[in-house]
Amino acid sequence: MKLTVNGTAHEVDAPPDMPLLWVLRDLVGLTGTKFGCGMAQCGACTVHLDGTAMRSCVTPAAAAADKSVTTIEGLSPDGSHPVQRAWAELDVVQCGYCQSGQIMSAAALIATNAKPTDADIDSALSGNLCRCGTYLRIRAAVHRAAELSKA
Repeated sequence: MKLTVNGTAHEVDAPPDMPLLWVLRDLVGLTGTKFGCGMAQCGACTVHLDGTAMRSCVTPAAAAADKSVTTIEGLSPDGSHPVQRAWAELDVVQCGYCQSGQIMSAAALIATNAKPTDADIDSALSGNLCRCGTYLRIRAAVHRAAELSKA
């Protein structure tokens, strides 16, 4: 199966129903996307499929064939994406486990909504759980990322 991940073509030997998460982590070697629940309930495994945030733990690899997959590693290799910059600036991370999924969901939101409201942010990130409870910092960082995106 041929997958395009972070702009690079990969030929992977995977069954079509293998979860994309495991293809990315085990076959492509990109471990920034995390396993959390395996049921699309926590958002730790969020990646972009043709720009749309989705849960890779329940997405079969075959669904990503002929599409563009972006992982946290491909969002911006040097951390210069506005969401990554805002996360660092506002010191969002506590334990960090959920943050790649949070950032990917936030980046998808900012890409389609240049000035999200609190309600927009809460809705877009409602499927991303943070056990440390950094939700207020996450929301503030999404607002800051929107400002940085304009600049």
